[in-house]
Amino acid sequence: MPRKTWRAALAAYASPSTLVLLLLGFAAGLPYMLVFSTLSVWLREAGVARETIGYASLIGLAYAFKWVWSPLLDQWRLPFLARMGRRRSWLVLAQSLVIIGLIGMSFCDPQKHLSWLIAIAVMVAFASATQDIAVDAYRLEIAEDNTQAALAASYMAGYRIAALLATAGALFFAEAFGSTGYAYMHKAWAGTYMLFGVLMVPALITTLVMREPAVPLRTQLSAGRYKFGHQLMSVFVLIILLISVPAMFTQLYNTDFASVIFHGESLVDLLLTDRAFLRAILYIILTALCLSSMGRRGLAPVLTPVSDFVVRYRWQALLLLGLIATYRMSDTVMGVMANVFYIDQGFTKDQIASVSKIFGLVMTLLGAGVGGLLIVRFGILPILFVGGVASAGTNLLFLMLADMGPNLKMLIVTISLDNFSSGMATSAFVAYLSSLTNLKFSATQYALLSSIMLLLPRLIGGYSGVMVEKFGYHNFFLITAVLGVPTLFLIALHWHQESRGNRMEAVEQETAADKS
Repeated sequence: MPRKTWRAALAAYASPSTLVLLLLGFAAGLPYMLVFSTLSVWLREAGVARETIGYASLIGLAYAFKWVWSPLLDQWRLPFLARMGRRRSWLVLAQSLVIIGLIGMSFCDPQKHLSWLIAIAVMVAFASATQDIAVDAYRLEIAEDNTQAALAASYMAGYRIAALLATAGALFFAEAFGSTGYAYMHKAWAGTYMLFGVLMVPALITTLVMREPAVPLRTQLSAGRYKFGHQLMSVFVLIILLISVPAMFTQLYNTDFASVIFHGESLVDLLLTDRAFLRAILYIILTALCLSSMGRRGLAPVLTPVSDFVVRYRWQALLLLGLIATYRMSDTVMGVMANVFYIDQGFTKDQIASVSKIFGLVMTLLGAGVGGLLIVRFGILPILFVGGVASAGTNLLFLMLADMGPNLKMLIVTISLDNFSSGMATSAFVAYLSSLTNLKFSATQYALLSSIMLLLPRLIGGYSGVMVEKFGYHNFFLITAVLGVPTLFLIALHWHQESRGNRMEAVEQETAADKS
């Protein structure tokens, strides 16, 4: 792809669509931070153990599995909101549930009702993930590929502004309402979360007044292929499959096969005496039913977008999926413990809010803007590689900070570079995922790709508290930096293959021109 001029790159930000994505990005960023980053501070201040906080971060798996129900959003309008169209009807439902959930969380004290708090946070996460599916599909449908980088930067700007309110703002409000690291007060956090539930209302109003995007022709041709009942059955079968496969291996691992091998017991005796083996048999049956011809027909609404991706990229699909699965691993795993680290280092909530959130926001927006500009100018893969290097490398700054104690100047340097690199990397990655998506399955494929991006980092991040307890913060940050290395090899390989393909195409065009 030929490079564009700087003027043409800057013109990408002049589209009216950038304002729309700014507002939708705000709606997406608010709940995510409240059930992930800010919730960890609330739990830690309430005296919840670091291990528990790490496990609670698995709430984020809702975002990693959003592709499971994404086919519903691609082709079905909610019946009671059908006039609003596919995208807006789901946005209204998701945003309404987020508002109800955030207010519900405010009534739960983690010292007394931790289970209820986590359960409601899970509901908010699922509603927020559904909102993300609809917003991403909307973004893909309102602009061409060459402006997706600018839209991604605009989306991130709104997202980060919301993140500022949901993190730094939440810490300021909780502190002002009376809850400090020395005197925890549930009412202060309750008032904070109730306030943010109300702050979601403007996003809901925005959804009600904005226009539904025009449905692309390719999407119209595929719309109506599967009825809602078939799509719902697909989600049901897929959920069973996702539960039964890991459960099957877990139960087989816990089965006492040694009694059969060494003590002469039969499988029948094992079946009658070992409950783990019995459960394993049941999960094997469920898995077999899901993979049978009947189960595969039920999975068609989900498998069709997946098969389209595989057919388009063939063997390169494995390379692309590996790149996607590992790209955000370094900073995502580190981010689970970031706020806990600040508190354990001795920084006050005011310092965390002013440096990590407010000043960090400016650097993130700057990084996102520069990233979007550089992508239009130089292409996606070069900036994707630079963003990957920077995201992993800045974790070493956290390592240095861990050895220096509550050094405010070092915190400023660390947060500045970390947020700038994160903004640039995210812009490049969103543009990269958008370029891989087929508009016939815009919601499903983008949700699947972005879910793959979160799955492995979220699973590893769930054990981040255990890693800190075992290795300490110094080694933890070193490990997270190393986690970013594999994706750099994958980007370099993909970049080399694409460059070779472009050279071969150019040679073929020159040969054809000479013959003519």
